[in-house]
Amino acid sequence: MARKTETADPAEVLAPVTIAVGQEDLLLDRAVREVVTAARATDPDTDVRDLTSDQLQPGTLAELTSPSLFAERKVVVVRGAQDLSADTIKDVKAYFGAPAEEITLVLLHAGGAKGKGLLDAARKAGAREVACPKMTKPADRLAFVRGEFRTLGRSATPEACQALVDAIGSDLRELASAVTQLVADVEGTIDDAVVGRYYTGRAEASSFTVADRAVEGRAAEALEALRWSLSTGVAPVLITSALAQGVRAIGKLSSARGGRPADLARELGMPPWKIDRVRQQMRGWTPDGVAAALRAVAEADAGVKGGGDDPEYALEKAVVAIARAARSRRG
Repeated sequence: MARKTETADPAEVLAPVTIAVGQEDLLLDRAVREVVTAARATDPDTDVRDLTSDQLQPGTLAELTSPSLFAERKVVVVRGAQDLSADTIKDVKAYFGAPAEEITLVLLHAGGAKGKGLLDAARKAGAREVACPKMTKPADRLAFVRGEFRTLGRSATPEACQALVDAIGSDLRELASAVTQLVADVEGTIDDAVVGRYYTGRAEASSFTVADRAVEGRAAEALEALRWSLSTGVAPVLITSALAQGVRAIGKLSSARGGRPADLARELGMPPWKIDRVRQQMRGWTPDGVAAALRAVAEADAGVKGGGDDPEYALEKAVVAIARAARSRRG
């Protein structure tokens, strides 16, 4: 059997046994689809059997993989392989030693301790392995989005990829769908402005877009994002919160000791990807600028929470003040 691979070589994809390990549903489904696509490219009449663990009873695998008079190609998919019964696991382990020709067995396994003996046996037998881990870190989701654009043959700026992750969140299916939509609808390089037009209506994304543009000193773009956010129903208090977080991050990083992003992340309690972003944003800031921006945020917060007659004006005033403070070193 072929060993671990990330290539799309049909000969390797159609190894006798593939184990897809992890809990990320989109990646698990893609691992199955890759095998089925390769099998049907070889034989359009490939028979696909997609089973849950409780459907694979003792003796079932032998029935599914027994020789056929027509020597048809077959893909047998078993989901939740970690939940197979002990007797069925014995059948599967025995199959590893003598896999049938023209048949590809795909086992979807959550990983972890449960059913680990089955995984170990598959690996020892040389099964092809596809990693499908849950992407819990923002940096992993960012790399996923970049990979999606590359796979579709399109260019997207780093800012656009980050904006998409900020807007969509942790659901890989939604991220993949968003990339596909942008590639279909937009010509040329995809930038953060394009992402903003499509996805800034989401409350969390739009509030942080306002904050990002403000701390970067881009007053006009920050005001445009602010007005769009308010028009789509984003609560003003979310925007003041995002502004406060943005300015505080600038202050914390500017007063921190130098070092690698990972070290600073531990010291400041920020993820490493955010350290890199704030480093780019803090050019032009001075300690006096940070202090002035924090005062502007405090005034806006008071205005939004009832201390003023016009919350929208309070936010606009704060955005302009923060953008001006961001240029204090240059001015």
